[in-house]
Amino acid sequence: MGIGPLAQVLRGIPVQSDNNLLVGFDTSDDAAVYKISSELAIVTTLDFFPPIVDDPALFGEIAAANALSDVYAMGAQPKLAMNIVCFPAELGTDVLSGIINGAIKKLGEAGALLVGGHSIEDKEVKFGLSVTGFVDPLKVITNAGARAGDVLILTKPLGTGVIASAVKKEKIKLEEAEEAFNSMRTLSNVASSAMREIGVSACTDVTGYGLAGHAMEMAKASRVSIEVNSKEVPCFKEALRLVASKANRPRTLEETRKYLQPDIQILPSADQSVVSLMYDPQTSGGLLISVSKEKSVVLVDKLNEGSVRHAVIGEVVEKNNDWSILIR
Repeated sequence: MGIGPLAQVLRGIPVQSDNNLLVGFDTSDDAAVYKISSELAIVTTLDFFPPIVDDPALFGEIAAANALSDVYAMGAQPKLAMNIVCFPAELGTDVLSGIINGAIKKLGEAGALLVGGHSIEDKEVKFGLSVTGFVDPLKVITNAGARAGDVLILTKPLGTGVIASAVKKEKIKLEEAEEAFNSMRTLSNVASSAMREIGVSACTDVTGYGLAGHAMEMAKASRVSIEVNSKEVPCFKEALRLVASKANRPRTLEETRKYLQPDIQILPSADQSVVSLMYDPQTSGGLLISVSKEKSVVLVDKLNEGSVRHAVIGEVVEKNNDWSILIR
């Protein structure tokens, strides 16, 4: 669902309160967090979607990495997972087995257990997971803690939505999309561990609303504004080429752009191809981390040690009444 319609629905839902509910849906964070004891909180999330690749195992890997990312963004360790399956009976069980085994591979890499799930027959394949993780209640990382003076670090390139769309329309060959597919199947566990270790101000993962949409959620939740240097934003080369044609742009790219337009200021110096990809819906995108300048040096070193692709793409500033995000 696009960012506009969903925001309208959520505005009509009353916010529920509980002394132990540390994070709900009121700040549009990546997962809910509920305190169990002074030393333990559970982090819970759910994500599923139609296939973006034809290979069942690869789709399962990407779906699992995507669902796990929400838990990693909160600074938590994933522990349990349950499948969500919509599947046409005529496809045969081999396809479904391939999807689930792909997901299990990534869950194993994350140290999480598949403990069940739910399936229904449907006209179209849809697959995903509900994931539960554990975290120290005092060490939860949310999207609401960004502070003026922080720098912003992004851990994966943009453009997976445009590339997946082009693959479906046979505008590019599968081998031309391999870099993006490998990025989507890569877990954010190393980046999450690094930011937990040094302590960061805020984090969110970049998924369906694109970098611009999730940065906006961080800015509003933290009551700050964000400046992004478009020339520092990492993007897949194929995506930069493909986004020039509107035929390759996912439907929600333009929906997100239109919805966010009143709160975003784009300078003439900005790279317009990169700006377009900032609205591109990402599947299993990177973490957007807000961290103090002093700690950012240590974080960058740790990301380098862990071979995590990343870039410093901007900074957090005091709230501006005219815009929430400035793209230069």
